[in-house]
Amino acid sequence: HDEYHFSPDGKTVAFSARIAGKTEAWSTNFDVYTVPATGGAAVNLTADNKAWDTKAIYSPDGKTLAYVAMDKPTFEADRFHLVLIDVASGKKRTVADSWDRSIADFRWTPDSKAILANADDLGQHRLFSIDAASGKVTALTGKGYVSGFDVAKDTVVIAQANLASGAQLYKFKLGGSADKAEQLTHLNEAALADVKFGEYEQFSFAGANGETVYGHVMKPWNAQPGQKYPVAFLVHGGPQGSFGNSWSYRWNPQVYAGAGYATVFIDFHGSTGYGQKFTDSISGDWGGKPLEDLKKGMAFVTEQQSWLDKDNACALGASYGGFMMNWIAGNWTDGFKCLVNHAGLFDMPSFYGSTEELLFPEHDMGGPVWDKAADYQKFNPAAFVDNWKTPMLVIHGLKDYRVPYAQGLGAFTTLQRKAIPSRLVIFPDENHWILKPANAERWYNEIFSWMKQHTAK
Repeated sequence: HDEYHFSPDGKTVAFSARIAGKTEAWSTNFDVYTVPATGGAAVNLTADNKAWDTKAIYSPDGKTLAYVAMDKPTFEADRFHLVLIDVASGKKRTVADSWDRSIADFRWTPDSKAILANADDLGQHRLFSIDAASGKVTALTGKGYVSGFDVAKDTVVIAQANLASGAQLYKFKLGGSADKAEQLTHLNEAALADVKFGEYEQFSFAGANGETVYGHVMKPWNAQPGQKYPVAFLVHGGPQGSFGNSWSYRWNPQVYAGAGYATVFIDFHGSTGYGQKFTDSISGDWGGKPLEDLKKGMAFVTEQQSWLDKDNACALGASYGGFMMNWIAGNWTDGFKCLVNHAGLFDMPSFYGSTEELLFPEHDMGGPVWDKAADYQKFNPAAFVDNWKTPMLVIHGLKDYRVPYAQGLGAFTTLQRKAIPSRLVIFPDENHWILKPANAERWYNEIFSWMKQHTAK
């Protein structure tokens, strides 16, 4: 439903599509089209923009077609900004262009005067209102993760989660804020009545280039004053992503808290929700500023929170986070008792030749591997295996085409050949993500078994 929408009179369908042919693996050139609902020739409204255009929605009065667009071709993590098309004249205008956030989803208000949109924002995923005429942006929610929302008449309904709760539904009046929202659902309340979650807080510190970097720290569920606790140091993927105040069944810090671990997770340079310049700063610098941020963040929070046992820590990550595990193995050799590498990039040149998404390395490394060999080698974990000594658990899905299985196998072969304690866990029926509940349970159990071997409680 995000990719097509009927006009209010039912006569026209707006939709987005990418017609890339053989260039699909390195193209992000989605366009917005309109076509008569009775059938006919589609009209491309965004042929002038070679980057991503998507999520076209008509205003309720039918006068305006809104969509979100990126500016940079072949870059999937550019800022999605709002564009409005006057249906009668075809004239386009960008709205709220000075608002340095990337829109995830949006809805028109019933009066066609404003647009509700959610976006990453300083470790939260908040709901905002954008005035269609002036572009003025107003935050409607505070802390937490608004994963879904809708509006009808004078009521807004949101699905909102945080680090201690899965999504619940809330409602509040249009034109107001969610501060006094009424909670509509109490899912799992009875099942969780006797469950104690880990307490958490956000922190910030001076990271690479002295710039402010944010992170979160969470206590074990049974934390006692005066006790020290081993640390699970979680590194997000993307790399243009965020580990913030949200809830997920994959990489959920509360599961680590439930197993008796403290968790630390940092939104290093390259993360989303801190402005596009911050997001862009990881491109061409995968092992530079991000590693510096992780080191400085770990040092800062363990000094600030004396209950964190910094000498009794394990680092974990998937995809780019898995790359960072391989990078840490060669470039932060004394930081951790163990590592967990899920779907991590190990050898950058061979990764380029086997991934189904060429747009990703071509943007972040500056081009194809044969044109940018030095850039692929500069932050290539495989080039630093002489320094490897930290025990590592390697996990991979056999159906992973984003970071193919040979990347995990390459890391594991290196570990075994160098006689470094290591274990390889393969999920034959999973892709880049562990999606099946029984597999997820096994995945967590493998991780906690590994951490128990290498960290002391």
